[in-house]
Amino acid sequence: MTAPTRTRASGTRVAPLRPASRPRAGRRPRRSALLTALTALVALYSLVPLAWLLINATKTQAGLFSSFGLWFGDDFALWDNVGRTLTYDDGIFLRWLSNTLLYVVAGAGGATLLAAVGGYGLAKFDFPGKRAVFAVVIGAVAVPGTALAVPTFLMFSQMGLTNTPWSIIIPSLISPFGLYLMWTFAADAIPDELLEAARLDGAGEFRIFFRVCLPLLAPGLVTVLLFTSVATWNNYFLPLIMLKDPDWYPLTVGLNAWNAQATTAGGQAVFDLVITGSLLTIVPLIAAFLLLQRYWQSGLAAGGVKG
Repeated sequence: MTAPTRTRASGTRVAPLRPASRPRAGRRPRRSALLTALTALVALYSLVPLAWLLINATKTQAGLFSSFGLWFGDDFALWDNVGRTLTYDDGIFLRWLSNTLLYVVAGAGGATLLAAVGGYGLAKFDFPGKRAVFAVVIGAVAVPGTALAVPTFLMFSQMGLTNTPWSIIIPSLISPFGLYLMWTFAADAIPDELLEAARLDGAGEFRIFFRVCLPLLAPGLVTVLLFTSVATWNNYFLPLIMLKDPDWYPLTVGLNAWNAQATTAGGQAVFDLVITGSLLTIVPLIAAFLLLQRYWQSGLAAGGVKG
């Protein structure tokens, strides 16, 4: 069947009408073999240590040295290892776990709140020196935390705060990356018209932030909370130089102390407990990422896309 033609008023014929071209259904996205190989390498790099940790946590002390590292031993001792880890040295592992939770709740939670308040203020208020603040924040993101650990120790020692929980909590309250992330996220997530309407209704700035803006910042808050929680949970160098009392150790420093027992005179080798304790240490982090996955993914996406 031929396509119909159109005729102008002058009697001349024009080109026949043709249906608009449609995209082919079922077209598969292009795939790159190089990207697939790189993704597979990254997956192996991430998953193989976790598999090694899980497998070796099921072995006894003797089985660690008599069996292949990436396969199970003759006996399954995971539950026995877990019980011994929790009760070894009068249950000091549970003490270290409670210390770590304290540092995460106070330090990472406080850092998230400060990042939210600071990011909202920098995104929605204009003031002299704002560009300088932006430069300082970007510069602070590039400075590694270990570079500030020794100056922080010297300052805290003069203040008498070393060997106390405050020496870990106070430095954890500062998160330049979290502040920058909340800054960019708040700039797009909170409409200026909404703030103007709330001010016209007579709401104060604190009420506007906590009642109107904070719910809109929830995805960004979860993202910052996860990043700061992981950083505080895995913090090692700062507690190592700040704390002398083992009762205030976090899990990272405590497990390293167990690992070092084999090299001390008269020390007991407890490599099986170190491995099992390391497995128990990462379980809360994995659970937090899986449970809050949809929140922090949307937070990263919204914070990186301009509306």
